[in-house]
Amino acid sequence: MGISPAQLIIVLLLVLIIFGSGKLRSLGSDLGGAIKGFKKEMASEKDAKDEPVIENNEQKS
Repeated sequence: MGISPAQLIIVLLLVLIIFGSGKLRSLGSDLGGAIKGFKKEMASEKDAKDEPVIENNEQKS
């Protein structure tokens, strides 16, 4: 039991009617930006792990 193509089209049409094409476009753009930012942070986290850690023994006042 799965979702047939006809059911999927009906669901997509209902979503388009409810939210409108403008909101769906901005939602897709926001989601893409969030994924891009997440991947960028994951890459920088990996790079930070590869760098040696330099400890500072001075105490802050």
